[in-house]
Amino acid sequence: MNGEEVEVVDHRFKGLPPAAQGLTLPALAAERRNLFTDGFTTPVLALSAESVEHNLALMETYATRHGLVFAPHGKTSMAPQLFARQIEHGAWGITLAVPHQVRVAREFGIQRIFLANEIVDAAALRWIGSELDADPDFTFICYVDSVRGVELMDEALRGTSRPLDVVVELGAGDGARTGARTEAECAAIADAVAATGTLRLVGVAGYEGEVPEADGERVRAWLRRLVALAADFDKAGRFSRISGTDEIVISAGGSAWFDAVADVFAEIPELSSPVCKLLRSGAYISHDDGHYRHLTPFNRVPDEGSLHAGFRLWAQVVSRPTGEQAFVNAGKRDAAYDLDLPEAQVVRDARTGEIRPAAGITVSGLSDQHGWVRTTPEADLEVGDWVGMGLSHPCTSFDKWQLIPLVEADGTVVDYIRTYF
Repeated sequence: MNGEEVEVVDHRFKGLPPAAQGLTLPALAAERRNLFTDGFTTPVLALSAESVEHNLALMETYATRHGLVFAPHGKTSMAPQLFARQIEHGAWGITLAVPHQVRVAREFGIQRIFLANEIVDAAALRWIGSELDADPDFTFICYVDSVRGVELMDEALRGTSRPLDVVVELGAGDGARTGARTEAECAAIADAVAATGTLRLVGVAGYEGEVPEADGERVRAWLRRLVALAADFDKAGRFSRISGTDEIVISAGGSAWFDAVADVFAEIPELSSPVCKLLRSGAYISHDDGHYRHLTPFNRVPDEGSLHAGFRLWAQVVSRPTGEQAFVNAGKRDAAYDLDLPEAQVVRDARTGEIRPAAGITVSGLSDQHGWVRTTPEADLEVGDWVGMGLSHPCTSFDKWQLIPLVEADGTVVDYIRTYF
């Protein structure tokens, strides 16, 4: 399996020590270099080892406490090392979004994949069919949200020996993203699946984060529609091809409303087969210092715990043209900026190595390779100082870095997280 290759440090990976050229990643990790004093160049994105471990354990506990099966969304990190850690912490499998991501996951031995999308690409479907035929232990489930989609899937999969398991996607409302808008449309899609020999209906799913004007009441109302749809399908015998130890899948759960999912899924009635209550939250692995810090359900249920932000982007001050303006050497190519600008948190003094709060320092904008920084008189900032910034939106933080140092609180780099976007 190519996923077992040992990569070598070279020009592809920004931020790594130039003197590490030619070392394998395991060899570099074994040196336990310090992020600040052992040759790393700025900008460099660091992921907190302690925060990742805390977040993994917290969501494992949460899912277990609420009787949920957990398949975290892998599109967040696209890091097979983190997939493996998630599975070690009780994840059933990994959720993904597009066929390329499935190929990455399979290359690294992921045996259970939930694809939160409908696939109509014939080449991708034929490849997935070949994976199912070649590996009887491989579990793959994906959305269907249209009769036409079912027709295209059926056409591409003819000749495969194992049916592809599908769940009907219920859309979150008018103006939302994908998914059938009405229960009648869902039933028509289920009938189309039943008419094929290549697909097997195993459940229903959707994404509550797309509920228009989402709040607790509206999200729970939509989740109850999803549960009722599963119960209606079961009563009508639409899951008749499920047998033996197989389960009816009911799936929802992004990173903003998993408390509502836990509440409503606790109400699921007894069905003709056991129910797999599948939660798909993915942003928890690194959490953030912006969007999800405000949206996380743990703000509503603080007794359940709290997630810790894991990312810190380190950049150096390269220009201090006035007393109110500075520029750091990290910009749009390095920092997520689709939801919020980076948040200046700490400064590492270039003269003393001391780390202090970033008082009076605000990131006001980003160019391609520069961060615009506004300073007040209390800011003690010089050219050469390192500025540590928190980021918003994990998905667009991971995808800017092919290799991310995993760093302990004292700056020791204990591993390197490889991403595959």
